[in-house]
Amino acid sequence: METKTNWVIDPTHSKISFKVKHLMITNVEGNFKEFEATVCTLGNDFSTSLISFSMNAASIDTEVADRDAHLKSADFFDVANHPKITFEGTGLKDLGDDMYELTGNLTIKEITHPVTLAVEHGGIITDSWGNIKTGFSIAGMINRKDWGLNWNAALEAGGVLVGEDVKILCEVEFVKQA
Repeated sequence: METKTNWVIDPTHSKISFKVKHLMITNVEGNFKEFEATVCTLGNDFSTSLISFSMNAASIDTEVADRDAHLKSADFFDVANHPKITFEGTGLKDLGDDMYELTGNLTIKEITHPVTLAVEHGGIITDSWGNIKTGFSIAGMINRKDWGLNWNAALEAGGVLVGEDVKILCEVEFVKQA
């Protein structure tokens, strides 16, 4: 029987980001600066993963202070009443060639929906200080309106100011716990 292995995210070597269409012609990018995640596996078999992730909604950063303030407001994340965004994994299916399909429940503003994300495993390595690390690239798409992020403005020329589809792009590194 394999033993349980606990992995904790290394926030200094991880990035949780997103892209959304602006004016229907370009993408605006942002990320969350404060987050935590744990993964529990049997040995180093990631298909057995129990995944728990949360981030501070108020840590959103698009590099534009006014836009960040609007995103934190009740029009979007309403961080005063809903400070955390969470993800609880329900399965990680090994597709072969270091590719996985991650399913789980994403909760934003107390609204939970299942999501499916594509995951690429970068491998396992021992760093210069003897820590065992593993890395993953994660990508997916959600419709922000499913979580009550409905604010928008119509454009005079047609279309809307903010797209509904949000691309999720994450680069995460985990450290194996002793």
